[in-house]
Amino acid sequence: GIELIDSYVFNQVENIRFNSTVGKYVGYTEVGLKNAETWNKGSELAQELGELERYCKSHAAIEYSAVLDKT
Repeated sequence: GIELIDSYVFNQVENIRFNSTVGKYVGYTEVGLKNAETWNKGSELAQELGELERYCKSHAAIEYSAVLDKT
C-alpha cells in the first residue's frame, strides 16, 4: 500500500502530521491538537486526500512499473 505522511514543523518541533493510513491530521502539541481538530473538519483534509489520489497513487504506479521493467 501507499502511505502519505505530511508533517508540519515549527522551530524543529513537529506540531501536526497528516498520515494517510490514519486518514486524518494528528496533533502533537497544544497548537497542533487544535489545528488537527479544525483541519479534520475543513477543506484541508479534502486537499490532503486529493494529493494522495492525484500525486501519490499515479506516481506509485509509474515507479512500480519502472521497477518491474528492470527485473
